[in-house]
Amino acid sequence: MGRHASAGPPRARVIVLSTLLVLTLVGWFAFDFLVDELRAAGCGSDTAISVTAATDVAPVVQRAARTVSQQEGDDCYRVHVTARDSEVTAESLVLTKGATPDVWIPESTMWLQHANDKGAWDVPVNGTSIASTPVVLALTDDAAAQLGWPAVTPRWSAVVGPDAGDFDVGIADPAWDPASLSALIALRHLAGGGKAYTSSLRHVSANATEDPETHYRRLPGNSGDTEPLDAFPTTEFDLLTHNVEARDVALVASYSEQPIPALDFPYIVLPDTTGAQRTAAKDFLDRLLSERVAEAFADAGFRTPEGVALRKRGERTSSQAVQPVALPDAGEVRQLLNEWAGVNLSARIQVLLDVSGSMSAVVPGTDKTRMAATIEAAELGLRLFKPTTKIGLWLFSTYLDGTKPYRELLPVRPVSEHLSGDGIARLRAVANQVGGNTGLYDSTLAAYRQATEHWEAGRINIVVVLTDGRNAYPEGITREQLLTKLGTLRDPRRPLQIIGIGIGPDVDKRELAQIAAATGGEAFTTPDPSRIQDVFYAALSKLLCQPPACKP
Repeated sequence: MGRHASAGPPRARVIVLSTLLVLTLVGWFAFDFLVDELRAAGCGSDTAISVTAATDVAPVVQRAARTVSQQEGDDCYRVHVTARDSEVTAESLVLTKGATPDVWIPESTMWLQHANDKGAWDVPVNGTSIASTPVVLALTDDAAAQLGWPAVTPRWSAVVGPDAGDFDVGIADPAWDPASLSALIALRHLAGGGKAYTSSLRHVSANATEDPETHYRRLPGNSGDTEPLDAFPTTEFDLLTHNVEARDVALVASYSEQPIPALDFPYIVLPDTTGAQRTAAKDFLDRLLSERVAEAFADAGFRTPEGVALRKRGERTSSQAVQPVALPDAGEVRQLLNEWAGVNLSARIQVLLDVSGSMSAVVPGTDKTRMAATIEAAELGLRLFKPTTKIGLWLFSTYLDGTKPYRELLPVRPVSEHLSGDGIARLRAVANQVGGNTGLYDSTLAAYRQATEHWEAGRINIVVVLTDGRNAYPEGITREQLLTKLGTLRDPRRPLQIIGIGIGPDVDKRELAQIAAATGGEAFTTPDPSRIQDVFYAALSKLLCQPPACKP
């Protein structure tokens, strides 16, 4: 995941700049395609393969593809290479049917696991590495000097271990940044689990961010009003790139005492690639593993798949071989990310808000309706979540979207985006959208199903159902059908709880508790609507305080 590429889940972007960037990239890719076509004029074969490669390695892969296309004879073939962010490719493999490349080269095996875990079941979870770059801990000069640099090689344990010094360490979301995932593995090795591991996780989570590029902007002299960082995990390639370009702040690379997974750039031939294309894809892999292309990777700043540095690009790095280590299997990775979510308290929350007619009732002793009081509590609660937490909002009553009793108001986005955009204004406007009956069962099932399909590792995944009544939608499913379907959808490996919040005398406490319990969740209710803030914060504390930080 290159320092100059977008990383992690979808981020807030300046729309105009994003549009210009997309148009520019389209122009580049179109130019590359045209060049390949012109150079392939001497090839007597109609065979062509499409390769989607991570942005860092794409330039080397493109050069190798051009040498193939320049060949003549019946055995030649053409290779069209597209540079694309691995997150985008992984998501497209889950959502797109048919329009897939023949070959995919992401930065890390992590992306293969991610695509498979999200529903692209036929994507291989392992590939053949064509290059590598170790994960390092980038240290500022001052931090490295405190550890004895250059006389003494800085060690991870002195920065992020249980007995580390007082350093400000950053980390990106490990569910979306392979380097940060390897850093979690290193932390577990150093701490050995238990309280020491939890303490280490809490220490680095204080400076957690969605985008690894943020760390480079928080170096001394660049951080502005933000406290500068002393260290953060990154790749050797990105650190070298930074040092080559840096004018003021160069970084020192610290290598983990325990071998940890590097970014391995796995080459996989996707299942739909058959016949001559599959044969050509295998031949192209052989060419990428050739000595000539290995030297091209080395010149660009990468190591061999075995971790050997054929060139020493820049300074302040080790030229010794870095022992390759396989990424843990998907189950172990999922456990690591769930532990991170529990300490980091970053969540993905799908909120289902009741807008049936009864929500217009006035709360006794106030001049507010139930809806107004609920929105006020929700608005205050929204500001308590970490900016990295993702929240989406659906409304439900009856016939909100054709025959559906629900519709989306706010898509699932980071809290920071909702607060900086029109999220609060759209939430407040809900007070004027009250009416209809309570389509609780169908709406809950739809929200839960959608949340299971978009479940994210490394986050506390929650569906919050906020209502003032009981199901009143005879055209829909029954309670028994809902509970059965929830039980079928529930997957202990991908925990997703329903948290019920019920206010007012019309709430069926037993009904809401049964729905929540079917997913391992809990219901919070009160017959007094004036206590909406109390019950809301009781439920919120459940979301914000997860083991091991708090007792169950």
